[in-house]
Amino acid sequence: MTSEFTIAVHALVFLNHKKESKSSEELAKNVCTHPARIRKVMARLKKAGLVKTKEGIDGGYSFDLDPGCVTLRDICNALEVKIVSATWRSGSMDLECLIASGMADVMDEIYGGLDHLCRERLSHITIEQIDRKIFSGRKNESVARGKE
Repeated sequence: MTSEFTIAVHALVFLNHKKESKSSEELAKNVCTHPARIRKVMARLKKAGLVKTKEGIDGGYSFDLDPGCVTLRDICNALEVKIVSATWRSGSMDLECLIASGMADVMDEIYGGLDHLCRERLSHITIEQIDRKIFSGRKNESVARGKE
């Protein structure tokens, strides 16, 4: 999972709660990152139809979808990120040892399965649930259970 995912979730919850357009500078201040990172993430969310943009003095990014219908899986899909992936592969296909030549494919299959399971779980967690958890005062209630 990448920091872009966290930025996207944070920005959507913020926009949903504020119910008004916010500039990349305003979002960056709340997310605690650089406006350029915000613009990069928000461009992908816009392309996926999760946010709208407006240019000009009162411009910025807005979120007007039903927050109960936008899931964290939707955000992952918009960002085209893998939740679980290998950053390094052991062994080599060129080696005679079956373990060395076969381990990478086996681990890729495991990581792929984990990624699929995580995406399924994220399909049950919505922007609305995260917003509600933050503002309900029930910090111990698990949002990870999702809408079952």
